[in-house]
Order: sequence, then C-alpha cells, then structure tokens
Amino acid sequence: MSLQNHVDRAWNILLTHAQTQKKRHLRDLFAEHPRRFEDFSLASGGILMDFSKQRVTQETLDALHGLADACDVAGWRQRMWAGEAINHTENRAVLHMALRTPMDAAESLPEGVAAVLSEVRQTLARMREFCAAVHAGEARGATGARITDVVNLGIGGSDLGPRMATRALAAWHVPGLRVHFVSNMDGADLAPQLLRLNPATTLFIVVSKTFGTQETLANARAARDWLLAGLPEAVREKAMARHFVAVSSHTEAVTAFGIAEAQIFQFCDWVGGRFSLWSPVGLALALAISFERFEAFLAGAHEMDTHFLEAPVRQNMPLTLALLDIWNVNCIGANSHGIFPYSQSLELFPAYLQQLEMESTGKSVDRQGKKILAYKTCPILWGSSGTNGQHSFFQLLHQGGQPIPCDFIVLQQPDFALPGHHAQLLANALAQSAALAFGQTAAEARAAGISEALLPYRTFPGNQPSTTLLLKALTPHTLGQLLALYEHKVFCQSVLWNVNAFDQWGVELGKQMARALLPALEDGAAPTSLDASTRGLLRALKEGGVDAK
Repeated sequence: MSLQNHVDRAWNILLTHAQTQKKRHLRDLFAEHPRRFEDFSLASGGILMDFSKQRVTQETLDALHGLADACDVAGWRQRMWAGEAINHTENRAVLHMALRTPMDAAESLPEGVAAVLSEVRQTLARMREFCAAVHAGEARGATGARITDVVNLGIGGSDLGPRMATRALAAWHVPGLRVHFVSNMDGADLAPQLLRLNPATTLFIVVSKTFGTQETLANARAARDWLLAGLPEAVREKAMARHFVAVSSHTEAVTAFGIAEAQIFQFCDWVGGRFSLWSPVGLALALAISFERFEAFLAGAHEMDTHFLEAPVRQNMPLTLALLDIWNVNCIGANSHGIFPYSQSLELFPAYLQQLEMESTGKSVDRQGKKILAYKTCPILWGSSGTNGQHSFFQLLHQGGQPIPCDFIVLQQPDFALPGHHAQLLANALAQSAALAFGQTAAEARAAGISEALLPYRTFPGNQPSTTLLLKALTPHTLGQLLALYEHKVFCQSVLWNVNAFDQWGVELGKQMARALLPALEDGAAPTSLDASTRGLLRALKEGGVDAK
C-alpha cells in the first residue's frame, strides 16, 4: 500500500467512525464512563490538560492516532529536530527548539541543532550582558540619564510574542523599567507613546528580520526623528548608539539606518517570526522580567520540547491537542475555536495564538502544491479573557446552535492576589466549561422553577466541546511550557493537514499592492490596471473624501 493510500485509509476510518460518534452527547459519554476525567486527561510539568469534555471516546482516539501514524507525525517531528529543511518553499530548517536547548544537552543533540547551538549561546550571552547593563544603570542615554523606558518597534511575530509575554508576566517585572510596544503604522499607535516618554531616558528596540518591514521602519524613522529633536544638540552625535538597538539578520540595512553593527542582535533565518520569541526577538521581554527569568522561560519551553520529543503518543500533550482539533474541524464541523484564559494577565494570549495558528495552518494548498479539496484546515481562532467574554459573546456559545470548541486556561494560584477574587474567577471558569458541555434540559429548568412560557429560552443544548489547561501558577517557566505546547500542536496539525506551517505567502500580495498604490496617494499617478473600486476610493481620498462624488 502506498503512503497516500495509507493516509486515505486512515482518513476514511476516522470519518466513518465520526458518522456514528459525532452526534453523541457529552452527558451520555460521562454517564457511560465514570472514570472519564482520569482517562481523558494528561499532565506535563506544571500543566494539567483535561480533555474529558471533548466529544471523543477511546475508539475516537484510536482512529485519530491511526491518522497520526499514517501521516508519519513522528517522522516529521524527527526531521524538524534534525534540522532538515522542512520549510520547503523557502528551503529553510525549522530550529526554534534550538533557541531554548541547554548547552549541557549538546552531546545528545542531532547534528542540525548542535551546529547552531554555539551561535545561540553566544547571542544569549550578549542579551544577558545587555540586560545586566541596562538594569544596573551602566547602559545610559546620551545625556548620561538612566534608561527608564524601552519601546519595542515591530509587527507580527516581532511584536505579538514579546508583547503578550511581557503582559502575561507583569507580576515578574523588574522595578524601575517600563516596557512598551508599538506595531501599527497608524500614527495613533506611536504618537501617544512618545507624548509620555522622555528622549533622554528611552531605548528603542527595532525588530525586523529583513529590516525592510514597512510598518516597523515607518515607526523607527519617526522615533529617530523624535529622539534627535528632543535631545540637546551637543549629544545628538551619540544618540543612536545609546538609544537604539536592532534585532535583524540584515546588517547592511540596519547600519544604513544609523544603528551600529555592535548594536545588532542577529536574527537567524531558520527561525520563523511567529516562533521567534525565544530569540533576540524576546529582548524586550528579557529587559522587562530580567535575563534570569527569561532563562526560566526558555527552560519551561525546553521542558515541553523534551515531553513532545519523548512522551509516548497516548501521553503526548501537543499531539493530543492537535488530534482533538482535527476531530472538531474535520469530523464535527467546527469552523472556529475559542480561546478563553481566565487570567487578565493572559488577555493577549488569544491574539498571539491567532497569528501562531492561522498564519501557520490557514492554507488550502498542500506540501505537493495541490489544492486541498478533501477537508478543511485551520479554524478561525478568537477569544477573550474570562470573565469578560462571558458578558460579551458567551451567549452565542450556549445557544447559538453551532459547534465551537473552546480552550479554557486556568491558574490554580493567582499572580496578583486580592482577597475574594480568585475563588470567584475559578468558579466561573469551571462553571462555564461544565455549562457548555452539559447544558440544561427542559426538565431541569422546570425543577429549577422556570415557567413553561420561558422554557424555550431557558434550555441549553450543551455538547460544546472544550479542553481545560490548568497551570499551577503563571510563572516564566510555566508560560514557556504553555507557548511551546501550542507551537508543537500547530506543527502536528500541519503534518496531519499536509501543509507547510512555516511559510506565509498569503500576507505578501497585499504588501506588494500597497507598495504600488503608495505613489498614487502621494503624487496622483494611479496605475491604469487598478479596479474600479480602488480607483474610486483613491479619487475620494484625494478629492475630499465621502462628499467628493
């Protein structure tokens, strides 16, 4: 049997099983299986994963693992770890795990990882030295003033990861240093930040692999102009060396901008942007929490890497998360996936996962260049911190009539303890996942005293699948574990859906068109190839807006 026939057969087994399984209710699954929580939960390090509220049985898991075996997830995992160029459209290795691999593990590493480990450690050593100098007040501004504010200028993977993690670890911040993030090309993002900052005490980190990202460079130029205008003329000559550093792989472009080569932290091309938080892209995070805590963050990710590489398939948390997504998307018919961290510190986690997952697997062309017709790939990810989401969109989850799988992320211990708060937060998290799973029948509503006239409005179908990830506490270590867990989940999904998780050609077309349109907005020369709508909008923008018809 050919490899493709083996894969097709595994898909057929799974989809045939789904015909009888997908309509079953979680109430029945729990009634039939008293030890369901024990048998449908996993743990690794500081994370417990309860997937007993997913609409699966042991037979379902058997079929899903059959698919994983047919798709050779284990083999692809080894290829990634070995440093093969599995990002085939860009001919690049995918070695983000090397960024958090301890040097003392070098003897057991595959050749691909070992080859880059020395470079990784050198870069980390430079980051450590730089963070120590800023925190100790040794790296000062051009006037001799101590650095009090750091502004990260980046977008996409150069912003979402460090921004999210810096917000998540607010309880671990170094006193006396404030870290800010600017990503949008809209001046409304940068300008208000600059109004609150002092040029003499501000450090900018410009993060762009190519140093050609339009949004980042627009903000960097504006920041440079603001800095030079705000410093005394006598110190402007040394301003760029004292107030700007870059994270990039394009030394020539960085130095042309005015940042010295000594101020560049190298960003290797075998690290994709959305997998780059562990690299110098995380410099703003390291400054926010201290380099020692950044190392704990790396260690947490490495612990999850080890679990992913070594745990048996039935106990492998990232693989299990990925298989559950395959089940929900391709067998139950879910088109979206809710992410609900019951932690205000993790409020940016859904946005971070949107990029990680939708840019990685939001594709309809397979690794062989063929259109995917037999199944859907990535669902739409969305979410909010609990309990805020309960008061905005949970109504749709409870009674909207469409399957929407959810991930609940819950902290056993609060990172900011206020009397009477955390127990209520936990109660809401557990109650919502249970209510979504089991709903409320008409009989239960009657027993609760609901009138017959209101019964249609007060019954809830339930059967919404969810997974709960319980973290002992939100620390640099456990956050590293959590992010690596989702990274590896996405990798497994990409193998199961047969797509390349590490390119992102879909974002390029709009950028190319924007470059072509810019001259038309600046000097009036509109390309003749433009469509009627774009021509009309350009004309309205240049001739007075909505009143110019």
